[in-house]
Amino acid sequence: MATQFGNRIKELRSQQHLLQRQVAALLEMDTPLYSKIERGERIAKKELVVKLAQILKSDKDELLTLWLADQVYDVVKNEDQAGEALKSVSNKINKKQ
Repeated sequence: MATQFGNRIKELRSQQHLLQRQVAALLEMDTPLYSKIERGERIAKKELVVKLAQILKSDKDELLTLWLADQVYDVVKNEDQAGEALKSVSNKINKKQ
């Protein structure tokens, strides 16, 4: 299943004419694992997202936002009350700010 995060890092990698194996080497991981992250079959660790932002010369906050959004979606995607739950969380977050 494609993810927002995976699609974005693939797009950034392609724009810079980098191969998956080149990015994987810079991350010190094997290419198949990196490929699974791009395809949304594996979730990257937060530290990896920060490194990817540096490697791909991208906005760290954008990538972290997409990474977190994908994780939230994965938790709530099959729940009937997902929309209401997300509204509740959004309200709670906004009150803390």
